[in-house]
Parts: sequence; structure tokens; C-alpha cells
Amino acid sequence: MAADDIYEVYAVRYGHHERMARDNFLGGDAHDGPMPIDYYVWAIVGAKRSFVVDTGFDAQSGGKRKRQMLRAPGEGLRALGVEPERVEDVIITHMHYDHAGNHDLFPRALYHIQDKEMQYCTGRCMGHGQIRGSFEADDVAAMVRRVFAGRVVFHDGAETLAPGLSVHFIGGHTMGLQAVRVQTRRGAVMLASDSAHLYAHLDQARAFPTVYNVADMLEGHRALKRLASSPSHIVPGHDPLVMVRYPPPRPELEGIAVRLDVEPKEGAG
Repeated sequence: MAADDIYEVYAVRYGHHERMARDNFLGGDAHDGPMPIDYYVWAIVGAKRSFVVDTGFDAQSGGKRKRQMLRAPGEGLRALGVEPERVEDVIITHMHYDHAGNHDLFPRALYHIQDKEMQYCTGRCMGHGQIRGSFEADDVAAMVRRVFAGRVVFHDGAETLAPGLSVHFIGGHTMGLQAVRVQTRRGAVMLASDSAHLYAHLDQARAFPTVYNVADMLEGHRALKRLASSPSHIVPGHDPLVMVRYPPPRPELEGIAVRLDVEPKEGAG
């Protein structure tokens, strides 16, 4: 593989939510106790082309759901040297409020999304309150406006976006959830997003309670393991341990961002 097809990958932590283990597993948890989650966006930086994965929530939608906003996602990206105004490609893993907000942040970008996810968030499933509660109508409307502006690239299944970078349909959590496979200097890293919220979901083969199809969610864990160079190359979408297992790119970014294209810290977490 050419050097230009190898990427640096970063997780940017922008939010936090204190919650119990029972809230993180379908059917609850027999050993209930504190089990918080973090909120991330991701930056994939290449020699020729860079991508942002997901756009996070804003203060209004996060506050409505009592989520703690640590910093605006754009602020975290800028700290890495990724200027939102210059980003040309944004991958939306799915349209939940914490992955598809801040819709004015990337004015130049093309947005990459699965066909099935647009079908899901604009179709009959949104007639059910329990399902649409994880979406913001304004975020969905903004994506529809991008379609009409020619700024959305639709994908159907697994597709290569650039040498060394591809999206993979997973489903499960939502109808059209996709994960991202990135070639790095340590091998193929899978940005799972909500294909696996926590390391525990992968380790215990258990489902998160917000789910479109349980079987697809659990099969998605297997797909992640097939696509990654090893289980340690899978990065879950909401686990605070990501910030423990990987190093910050610079000391001043401790607690803000970590670098995922390097080996995890030995013995961490």
C-alpha cells in the first residue's frame, strides 16, 4: 500500500453522560453500577485527503437530553488543526442527534450516508415516538436540503471513498448505520461508531438498548472483527476507555483528543 493511502486517525471527545450500566444493555444489567458514556467525533487525516466522521450534537439538543457538552465539536477539531470551514468530506455514520448535529459547521463538505439511513429518518419509522426520540427534525431537514443542493453522496453497502478508506453498512442500531475502515500505520482500524457503543458490547456479545434490529446489531459485532486487523483495532463509539487506552497527539490535548493510528497503551483500561 502506498504511503499516501495511510491515514492518521483521531477521536475528539466533546460530550459526557453519567448513567448506570442498566442503561447500556438491552435487558438491563445484573451487576448494575455507574457506567458513563462519552461522545466523540473523529478526524481521518491523509496526505492528500482528509475526512471528518460524524458532527456531534449542539448545546441545545444535548441540553434537552441532559447531556454534558464539554466543548463544541468544531473547537476540538480546530485544536487538532482540522478547520471545519475547509473540510470537504464528512461521513455520517447514522442520523441520531449526537452524530448528525451542528449542520452549519462544514459549509464546503460533501456528506456521505447510506441509502437506508435516509429512508429510515425520513420514512414511516419516524411516526413512532420511541424511535424518533433519538433524532432531531432540524438535523434531518438539513440533510434533505443538502440533497437538493447536490452535497450528499449516497452509499449502498460497502464502498471505497478513497484508497485506504471505506464505509461498511452494518445496520442494527439504526436501519442504515455504517462503520468506517481506515488503513493506518498499525493496520486496518474500524471506527465502529454505534455498531458498538462500548468495549463491553463486543467483549460480552450484548446489545445496546436503542436498536432497530437486535440480530443485525449482534452480527455487526462480528463484521467489525472481520474487517479490523485485530479486535484491538476496533474503536467503539462511546466508551470513555478510548481516552484511557490511546495517547493524546500532544500533551495539551490530554482529555480532548487521542490518536487511534498508534498502538493502544499497554495495560491501560
